[in-house]
Amino acid sequence: MEFRTLHAVDTEYSADTVEWCSTPDDYVACGTYQLVEDDPTPKAQRSRKGRIYLFTFDRQGDADLKKLQTIETAAILDMKWLPSCSNDTDSGPLLATVNALGQLQIYELLLSERRLEQRASCELGTKTAEGVPALALSLDWQRDSDAAVQLLVSDSLGHVHRLHYTSQGELQHQSNWLAHDFEAWTCAFDRWSAASTQSVVYSGGDDCLLHAYDLRMEPSHRIWTNREHSAGVTALLSHPQHEHMLMTGSYDDILRVFDTRAMKRSVAAINLDGGIWRLKAHPKRNDLILAACMYTNFNVVDLKVLANGSPRVNMKVLGVYMEHKSICYGADWAPFIDSNAADADYATRLHMATCSFYDHKLCFSRVDTNYF
Repeated sequence: MEFRTLHAVDTEYSADTVEWCSTPDDYVACGTYQLVEDDPTPKAQRSRKGRIYLFTFDRQGDADLKKLQTIETAAILDMKWLPSCSNDTDSGPLLATVNALGQLQIYELLLSERRLEQRASCELGTKTAEGVPALALSLDWQRDSDAAVQLLVSDSLGHVHRLHYTSQGELQHQSNWLAHDFEAWTCAFDRWSAASTQSVVYSGGDDCLLHAYDLRMEPSHRIWTNREHSAGVTALLSHPQHEHMLMTGSYDDILRVFDTRAMKRSVAAINLDGGIWRLKAHPKRNDLILAACMYTNFNVVDLKVLANGSPRVNMKVLGVYMEHKSICYGADWAPFIDSNAADADYATRLHMATCSFYDHKLCFSRVDTNYF
């Protein structure tokens, strides 16, 4: 596996999240976070500003990159592309963001104008004793049967929030509950429970705990708690191909795989030598996991399930992308695979986007591999 950096962008503010749009697959969004240092208020109450960048990446045109738009906003901590909720042919996908003011905001990609336009905003409402809004830390979503979208947001005071974005473009806050004693770093829907009689979500916190909840119960009913992590739980991935498989990242450097039917202990684990902030399965090859490891750059991990329906799993690191020199927070795969006819040693070509914090650097890279 060989990495080649195609573009390196100075985002000016610290870059912490990047998301590649699946349809159309040439759009990429990046979010940034900047603490206002000259703010005279105590550090915990200082202003945090940010930007959303929108790019196009043309892999046919020698991987040309073009910045289309910059949106000034509060500091962005996470973002996800959502499917379009409209039948309008000009309406593209939606971009959901969460920020340091405790807000969830929805933008629509206008395809003919090639820009984002805000459609909805909702304040989570949780605040500190001093009245400062909790930071909205992470975001996940799940499609409803009626073309609406369910959203999940975690915050810095340990809460998890459930919201609903209707097909009419209305954003509604449905419920929230205290999930963790400290920051709720991450939250996720179980990808498989929507097709069953369950409605399961997960949360991970700085209290080292991993929880599962049943959303059919009000307030949300905790199904189980796992205490295996020796530091904060920072990343979750409900695997899109293997039912009952949940992957976690932690400040303790270990990537773990769990069988959600038996949560006493993980079924596989690998030390990636750096706190794991994000986990992304490749959209076309779900056995390739891209891990953003805060202090050791970005790892591509091979995930092998040894038998269908079996909890037996092997993992190994296929390659490490070493371009970044600061805290590595954001990473995503491009949702396509290209053949590499020009190089007999590397038959397949992947692309990814990665970003890092204090060096405010966003990279677009090509990954040549003979792994397939």
